[in-house]
Amino acid sequence: MSGVDWEEDDPFEEQRDKIENPMKRLFVEYGRDYAPQVTVGVLASVFARLLDLLPPLMLGIALDAIFRSDGEAQFSEQIPLVVLPDAWLPTAQVDQFWFTIAVLAGAFLFGAGFHWVRNWGFNAFAQNIQHDVRTDTYDQMQRLNMDFFSDKQTGEMMSILSNDVNRLERFLNDGMNSVFRLSVMVVGISVLLFWINWQLALVALLPVPVIAGFTYLFIKIIQPKYAEVRSTVGKMNSRLENNLGGIQVIKAANTESYESERVDDVSFDYFDANWDAIETRIKFFPALRVLAGIGFVLTFIVGGLWVFQGPPGPFTGELSEGMFVVFILYTQRFIWPMAQFGQIINMYQRARASSARIFGLMDEPSKLAEDRDAEELAVDEGEVVYDDVSFGYDDETIVEDVDFEVEGGETLALVGPTGAGKSTVLKLLLRMYDVDDGEIRIDGQNVSDVTLRSLRRSIGYVGQSSYLFYGTVRENITYGTFDATDEEVREAAEAAEAHDFIENLPDGYDTMVGERGVKLSGGQRQRITIARAVLTDPDILILDEATSDVDTETEMLIQRSLDRLTTDRTTFAIAHRLSTIKDADTILVLEGGKIAERGTHDELLDNDGLYAHLWGVQAGEIDELPQEFIDRAQERTARIVEDAESDDD
Repeated sequence: MSGVDWEEDDPFEEQRDKIENPMKRLFVEYGRDYAPQVTVGVLASVFARLLDLLPPLMLGIALDAIFRSDGEAQFSEQIPLVVLPDAWLPTAQVDQFWFTIAVLAGAFLFGAGFHWVRNWGFNAFAQNIQHDVRTDTYDQMQRLNMDFFSDKQTGEMMSILSNDVNRLERFLNDGMNSVFRLSVMVVGISVLLFWINWQLALVALLPVPVIAGFTYLFIKIIQPKYAEVRSTVGKMNSRLENNLGGIQVIKAANTESYESERVDDVSFDYFDANWDAIETRIKFFPALRVLAGIGFVLTFIVGGLWVFQGPPGPFTGELSEGMFVVFILYTQRFIWPMAQFGQIINMYQRARASSARIFGLMDEPSKLAEDRDAEELAVDEGEVVYDDVSFGYDDETIVEDVDFEVEGGETLALVGPTGAGKSTVLKLLLRMYDVDDGEIRIDGQNVSDVTLRSLRRSIGYVGQSSYLFYGTVRENITYGTFDATDEEVREAAEAAEAHDFIENLPDGYDTMVGERGVKLSGGQRQRITIARAVLTDPDILILDEATSDVDTETEMLIQRSLDRLTTDRTTFAIAHRLSTIKDADTILVLEGGKIAERGTHDELLDNDGLYAHLWGVQAGEIDELPQEFIDRAQERTARIVEDAESDDD
């Protein structure tokens, strides 16, 4: 897939576009529970920043009241904002000096304490929300039905759960912390500047309206750029995840250079989108600093002339040397917060793009509607009935008018060419999808009317992939039956013909299996998944090509364990290797999503239909097959290849 294709295909664009005011929703839905923490952080931030404003003011007062040669200025005249009686303020210069030192020391000491409380409050707020958002997003994601995952790649969803959620945390901590910190600085400094000299304050604040308009323009331009960055990150993660997962195939096919080019394509897409945003950002911040610096330069010029020559032009009144120094210090401090507001907006826009993707995923509707009053499934005999079941997606019919009945304890096998709809039929029983027409009933209960939890608890599944989680052998066997005893685990392993090889592993049942069970052979992984199914003791069992990827000897061992597992249990088996299901009570032959034949192995061979031809293929009787069967096989293969190519496009 080319880089252009990746760029045009944003898998979460539809979800993201549905979300309005994602940041408001974040605070309303998740911020309320942690309002005390952020309130503490806000209050501490206000007090900390107010104390930070004291040192420059005290410095100016010290210059005027302590070090002026005429000694006329007094603290009572220079500090009208200090709510202390005049009698408490020192009059002697030495005492005024030590009083200034005491105020500065107190400001730094108490300021440090408030800074600690502020950081605690904002960090607690951000970390708790980050945790809740990530767990809620994952919980919602795993409840979606399977057609959603068929359109999305693992890397894209990992990007939301990891990168996007982490970006929210950075804004909620660093961004919000800076918002209140800089707001206090701007408001506090503005008030002090107007108090010291309102005329000169107007000069210092002259660029503010221009900065506000410039910032608004930046927001409008940067917002879609960050949305594109987040999209390309997900696509790049998907490509990397796919390639790392398929590294063995890549090496075996000698396609390292080809895959390097594909990674280069998606990496360049990310580079291109990110650099577009960076170019906008690096132009904005220097320009913002220039605008803010204009106020500082004008203040220095007007204030300096005021001190040396008296009030220039239309200005009136007096400006002392000490207050001029305070003005310069505050104006300089005012410039940096104004420039930093741009960075906060930049951080906010990134967080907004991420939150839109997160809530878009959270709001993805599950097509598996579950009634709140749904009853628990009660399995008695284990009878399963498919009553004229049809299903499809993307305007394509996959299963059509499937109708059969399985008595409790019987085994029904599904066979047929690739793409005939075998796996889909059984996924409907598990409610991975809901039927479009017809009903599926277990002991007379419609599976759509019972709770998903009770339905899936009653059905055991052994698939072809034999997926193992990173962890020990014991943890993988007990997955889903977490309270099983050691004796029960051992009995399940013995029933699955797995106990002997497990005992020979370096740490026995406590041996780490590696990621996806990579340290074990295919047959060993398969027997562990069978042991897992044995331990759950399900009423109904689904075997989805459980022995297709193992050698003949391992297949024999697995088949022995499966025979024990299926005894007196309603069982569904999907198989390409027909020898594994020839003893089934009933065999359904599917073709094109419909039932083409049904019967026992011997009956189907006598019919000399599709099943008999498939059996002939596996028996090596290719020369005896009718030309019609070969032509249909070629058509099916061509259609599968065409579908695969269209998916790649």
